[in-house]
Amino acid sequence: MDKHLICLDLDGTLLTDEKTITPYTKEVLTTLKQQGHELMISTGRPYRASVPYYKELKMTTPVVNFNGAFVHHPTDFSFQMKHETLDLDITKAIARKIPELNIKNIVAEVKDNIYIHYHDSVLFDAFKMGDPKISVGNLYDTINEDVTSILVQAEESEMPHIRQTLDELFAEVIEQRRWGAPYPVLEIIKKGINKAVGVDYAREFLNIPRSRTIAFGDEDNDTEMLQYVEHGVAMKNAIDDIKGISNYVTKSNNNNDGIGHFLNEFFDLRLKP
Repeated sequence: MDKHLICLDLDGTLLTDEKTITPYTKEVLTTLKQQGHELMISTGRPYRASVPYYKELKMTTPVVNFNGAFVHHPTDFSFQMKHETLDLDITKAIARKIPELNIKNIVAEVKDNIYIHYHDSVLFDAFKMGDPKISVGNLYDTINEDVTSILVQAEESEMPHIRQTLDELFAEVIEQRRWGAPYPVLEIIKKGINKAVGVDYAREFLNIPRSRTIAFGDEDNDTEMLQYVEHGVAMKNAIDDIKGISNYVTKSNNNNDGIGHFLNEFFDLRLKP
């Protein structure tokens, strides 16, 4: 079969709830890579939190991080990195809104540098993978450069009002995405940026036609990617909106080899679990 590009979201998709790749799915993906197909990570995570899985699957492709805001190639320096950032004044304007919007905390990331508004030991643990540089303090004062993404943490009941307010103020310059359970988190990146933009850029570099693209996802931030590829696949555990726009839905969830079973059947590998 001609070379395909297989795009993999991580959390809730490739990874189990324990953040591991199941042995059978790994076997299927490794087999496809050996047959000449390309595997690529497309995630909302930063690279430092993606690299263990990149290495585990021995990938040799670009990586789409921050939902398309940062596209780079860890091993091929001829690849022209793309880093789409939010203007500094937008970050400062959002930081000013923290008190009136009942925001619990806000985190800004610049590639692998992290800025946290309020000290929070739970957030420290969540972001410490890859040993990033972490700064704590009022974002209005600590940030002095354009940022890759902003994460807003708030109570679930406050999220609709926060989203509406940010839309009214910044709709022309930002994209908003919800993270899935169990975290009530809103992610903000530059307007017009999403996973599909990143996948398209990497696909052209890999010289694989769009007609031979497959992607897996489960959440709101996978929408454009699943619509962009030829074969958009929602996980069984995906939100209903994602299932509604996908071409397929896996027969099992992320904890039970949903990707492995689908690809085994799609490529007729005949690998037994």
